[in-house]
Amino acid sequence: VQLQASGGGLVQPGGSLRLSCAASGLTFNDKTTGWFRQAPGKEREGVSCISRGGGRKFYTGSVKGRFTISRDNTQNTVYLQMDSLKPEDSAVYYCATSNGNPITSTWRWESLYDYWGQGTQVTVSS
Repeated sequence: VQLQASGGGLVQPGGSLRLSCAASGLTFNDKTTGWFRQAPGKEREGVSCISRGGGRKFYTGSVKGRFTISRDNTQNTVYLQMDSLKPEDSAVYYCATSNGNPITSTWRWESLYDYWGQGTQVTVSS
């Protein structure tokens, strides 16, 4: 099983990036997929999550209205469109998959995610 996160980079405040998480070696459309991030000196936090079929989406409060998660199961890929980026969005972003069905109270629980990608760096700075 491999999850390949990509699309990170350096962007100015107010700019946009689109992260991709490409999966191989698993039945992707059976997996809930989440994005997490970890900034230096901080704990990793859940950013967003999308259910297997894409019908349910969850966002942490600080990114609601700015980030959009989507998936293309024909391409075994989940995307995170990040707009209106702020310096506080700077972090290493990780994607992860889960066999569970996400609900509001549990989608952030890292223990529910079994496979993790290697992370992609996002830096928002002028």
